[in-house]
Amino acid sequence: MPPAVVSDPTAKRKVRAKIYGLRTFLDPGCPTDFYGAFRDNVRRFLQECGDVEKRDTAGMPTWCTLLVDERSGAVAPLYTIEESVRYSRNPFCDYCRCTGWSHHFVSKRRYHVIIPADDDWDKHLSPNAFHIHTHLLHGLLHCNGFGHLVCINGREGGSKFIPGRDLMDLFDRLCTALRARAVTVEDVAHKRSMDLRLLLGVAHGAPWFSRWGYRFCMGSFGITEEVYQHALHLLSTLRLDTLIADLAKAGRDRELRRVTNIYRKLRQPDRDPPILTVRDLLRFLLGMKHRTPPPTLPPPQQQQQEGKATSMAAAMVEKRKPCRDFAQVAVQLASRWSAKRLRTAAQVIVDALREHGVMTRQEVRDAARLTIGDTGLLDFVLKSLGDCFMDGQVVRRVSNPKTRVLEFSLEEPTHGDNLAAVVAEEARSDEVWAWPSPKHVEEDMQGVYRSVVAGRAEVAGSVLDCKRWVKAWGLGDDADDRLRFLAMWLPREEEMGALTRPLPPPEVVVVEAHASVGELRVEAERALRDSYYVLEGFRAAAVEGIEGQERDPVLLGGVESGSVVWIRGEGADMGCKLRYEGGPDTWAVGCSCGARDDDGERMVACDVCDVWHHTRCIGIADGEPVPPIFLCARCGSSLLIAAEGGPKA
Repeated sequence: MPPAVVSDPTAKRKVRAKIYGLRTFLDPGCPTDFYGAFRDNVRRFLQECGDVEKRDTAGMPTWCTLLVDERSGAVAPLYTIEESVRYSRNPFCDYCRCTGWSHHFVSKRRYHVIIPADDDWDKHLSPNAFHIHTHLLHGLLHCNGFGHLVCINGREGGSKFIPGRDLMDLFDRLCTALRARAVTVEDVAHKRSMDLRLLLGVAHGAPWFSRWGYRFCMGSFGITEEVYQHALHLLSTLRLDTLIADLAKAGRDRELRRVTNIYRKLRQPDRDPPILTVRDLLRFLLGMKHRTPPPTLPPPQQQQQEGKATSMAAAMVEKRKPCRDFAQVAVQLASRWSAKRLRTAAQVIVDALREHGVMTRQEVRDAARLTIGDTGLLDFVLKSLGDCFMDGQVVRRVSNPKTRVLEFSLEEPTHGDNLAAVVAEEARSDEVWAWPSPKHVEEDMQGVYRSVVAGRAEVAGSVLDCKRWVKAWGLGDDADDRLRFLAMWLPREEEMGALTRPLPPPEVVVVEAHASVGELRVEAERALRDSYYVLEGFRAAAVEGIEGQERDPVLLGGVESGSVVWIRGEGADMGCKLRYEGGPDTWAVGCSCGARDDDGERMVACDVCDVWHHTRCIGIADGEPVPPIFLCARCGSSLLIAAEGGPKA
């Protein structure tokens, strides 16, 4: 039985719009397949799937497609607005400028795909809809197939019905079905005080958007992909014990030490890997929402009713034997080895555990034999070392419930190197504490995040400075028997001098398998004229790179589908004001960080050489105003030398 409709935006309409399933819309064949270039597919999409709104959006034609959430029954409107760039208040694209696409020619049309916030589903779109960041989904797609995911807000962003994953699935299906070329996104998502691109990057090696194929696009402040990947690797493989020791030098280790101890105790040896690195701990914390407490533990609410303590600092899930100092144990043991030899063997064992993590008894024995040949001594120490305090850590010896094999591991003491406090804490093992609540888990995750940023500030900063991602789609020319080419405009010699930036990417041209060279030329001319103002009057004269005459089939011209062909002709408007998506100004970026292009970060231009620099790189904090006169280091030095009468001999 289908779910009841929670919200119906068609209730006030005289004509009900078309309705599709939220999770199946634009699957292959639903409602149709699109085989042309994006500029043609999007028009067909609006014709097939959208209903024209009687009320436009700020003077721009608007279509609505209704999507029903199969789970909740909610009906959400998907609006598509066609923006004519010639009449736009913002004809240039800031998103293109900040993602390395400043050299793209200005597209004639932009399509905004918007699902508004829940409370606005039964309302018309606001005239300033393009500038509202509370939409559940807002994608901007240029008619040439390049676009940007402007914002996405699922349950974390206020949606009562649709999670962010489903919204991303929908947008990805839309871009795939309509054959988009490439789409960028700026990942600035937060979870409370944590940047998700750092949290998920360290935990999983990639940001959230990577699940849909998004990859590194460009970093701010000159950060390259190689630097980004290296920084992620350093943070992910950073051992917790090393980070705790580094934080201890500044007296900031207590929080990370506490959290590490808690979740090492919560770990189930038969199903969980050892928690040794920052990545291990973050993955364990992120997976806590899928875990249930052992049957022997009362839930937090019940324990509060029983008056039990719920302090996370004392969270323990099983009874432990009191911790003993092995130096004292070695003296008390009756053996044929001296206490010094016992301590030496114990130190070798601890060093092996510190290097390898959790080890079986046989693995520990084999590793220690590389240093100590007396196997009798090793067997005696292994039997006595469990639950002992040695070299600043507690040695645990437990039986794996699944394999029934003894396993050894190291734990950080709850109270640092204060042995008396450790023994006192461990002695209170008769108390069983509450399973951490979701709130406590999130607070502990924030504590780990703060510790990583504090302990490795520079490396974490390199990851945080990378927030622009891109997904590219291929031509998909294997889906049918049509021919697809990338038509590149070939400027004449006199036109080359007017170009101030590299040539833009080629335009997709789709023709039938039996098309002639002449038909390809006509289609390429139509594509270029239909897409860009600068080529609105372009007349194609010939197709370079294909052998044969106008009437000869393209397939016999020596090129394959997917190839780049050059279109030569005349009529390009080199004086067009709407030429480059980055705007008419040419920015000369020469910051000390190595950036050579606008990356969207705050900048200031030198008043002498007009070269732009990041305010952060020259020591101006984000909250500080830019000085009325700014001189870069080079120009400032030159003026100082000139004022002093020239360089000294």
